[in-house]
Amino acid sequence: MAAGEGMTSVCVSYEVRRQLNTLRTMNGHKSVDTFLAEMIRSYKLSTMNGELDSLREQMKEVADVSAEHLVQRLNLAPFKI
Repeated sequence: MAAGEGMTSVCVSYEVRRQLNTLRTMNGHKSVDTFLAEMIRSYKLSTMNGELDSLREQMKEVADVSAEHLVQRLNLAPFKI
């Protein structure tokens, strides 16, 4: 099987090809490549959403710190402010 520009040829079993084609058909994709690209994109978006949730939580924790508390902590700093 020839690989397209920028693609890597991968040998897979008949069963894997059959399952990929079944999933591709069920999801309405024209090719296995577009189906796999969509799966990868969905995975990356899911991962990024998880990271965004973590960042939002950290930002909320920072926003909840009182300014007075920060000033008191800075006054204890070993360097001149």
